[in-house]
Amino acid sequence: MKKVQTFTPAHEHRGYSPGHPWYYFLGGQPLSPRDILEATRQSGYQGYARENIKAADQMAEPKRSETLRILRAKFLSDLRNDLSRYRECIRELRQTNRQLPDDSEITSCGDIHTALSLKHNHMVNNFAHLIALDDMLARQRDLFDL
Repeated sequence: MKKVQTFTPAHEHRGYSPGHPWYYFLGGQPLSPRDILEATRQSGYQGYARENIKAADQMAEPKRSETLRILRAKFLSDLRNDLSRYRECIRELRQTNRQLPDDSEITSCGDIHTALSLKHNHMVNNFAHLIALDDMLARQRDLFDL
């Protein structure tokens, strides 16, 4: 399976992308949701549920539109939850001591760094799914839509 690069070197900090805990541990700034959305859009990444979304897109109407809307509502809800937690993590990160230990003491990052990278990655997946779903829903209208 081909690995898709979701972020450009401009989003890296000291060799790490925002999807890696060490990005934050080494002082990288959390990206805004808008930046995450734009980077996801530019990467062409389709998310972990791409096969399920493609299968739903192949269904006959009106089941297709109904299923796509259900999936969209689920991923939008997930995104809202992840965004809320991402913001909490950013607040917590700002309250922690960001002073780096000397190189001999660095062995692992903290839980907040891991939480931020995970929420970032969850948002990337949710944005990827929503981008694909919005495109599919725009291509063909529901038969019952007046």
